[in-house]
Amino acid sequence: GPPAPERVLFPPTFSVSEIKNKQRRHFMFLRWKQQQRKEKLAAKKKRRKEREALGDKAPPKAVPKTIENQRVYDETTVDPNDEEVAFDEATDEFAPYFNRQTVPKILITTSDRPRGRTVRFCEQLATVIPNSHVYYRRGLALKRIIPQCIARDFTDLIVINEDRKIPNGLVLSHLPDGPTAHFRMSSVRLRKEIKRKGKEPTAHAPEVILNNFTTRLGHSVGRMFASLFPHDPQFIGRQVATFHNQRDYIFFRFHRYIFKSEKKVGIQELGPRFTLKLRSLQKGTFDSKFGEYEWIHKRREMDTSRRKFHL
Repeated sequence: GPPAPERVLFPPTFSVSEIKNKQRRHFMFLRWKQQQRKEKLAAKKKRRKEREALGDKAPPKAVPKTIENQRVYDETTVDPNDEEVAFDEATDEFAPYFNRQTVPKILITTSDRPRGRTVRFCEQLATVIPNSHVYYRRGLALKRIIPQCIARDFTDLIVINEDRKIPNGLVLSHLPDGPTAHFRMSSVRLRKEIKRKGKEPTAHAPEVILNNFTTRLGHSVGRMFASLFPHDPQFIGRQVATFHNQRDYIFFRFHRYIFKSEKKVGIQELGPRFTLKLRSLQKGTFDSKFGEYEWIHKRREMDTSRRKFHL
């Protein structure tokens, strides 16, 4: 009869990680990455050509899935027309600020006996927030500072905490009745550590931009930040303080914008910059023993999904 067809021997599935020699393995890995990049580009080109050929009949571009747009629905997301929210805002602790009955006056202080970096950070923060005064703590308890602040018409108290000479926490307490927010602080960059930074900030009151504070909790936190700054920004100073919330991390940036022409605008970062993560929101002013908490971040219970956010 006819000869038996030869069995085709496919190469066994090959994995780069099987190569024992480290340099060779690394080299092969880079080659594999390069190959993948090529294929990706080719596919992209092909898709673009197809779109051009179809012209107006091309299907709409697919929206990539991101953690943000796949966010788990939060029932406390604020509808701007909600009467309940409007009532809360008219009566909450920040109402006097938004009704222009109070003018922000902020005391910035530190944990006990601060070190160099924290001191510089406080000084730079004071140039961002108008009408703020820096006080370095020497053994005075926060409990004792708060009544003095209230007596001197301070509207807010900011405490910068540090660990091993690095600023790592921020407490923001709204006076006289709270609330008090505790934040973990990270990625602090002082002015001199920012590349291509602009000249020193001027004394103008900056504009404040609050991005993505969408839930009830986020709303409260956004109102806290807003009420640190004077009502009427001086646009002539062209300075902008941005609190950008993304996945419950609040990124702070301070910029100045410059009009290059009628249409073009450039921005320069002035610094400092830092990132905050809310740990708790407490009713009333700072009280570590008997404070009543509105919200505490409990990691094991709350962080059940990577797409669940609280602000």
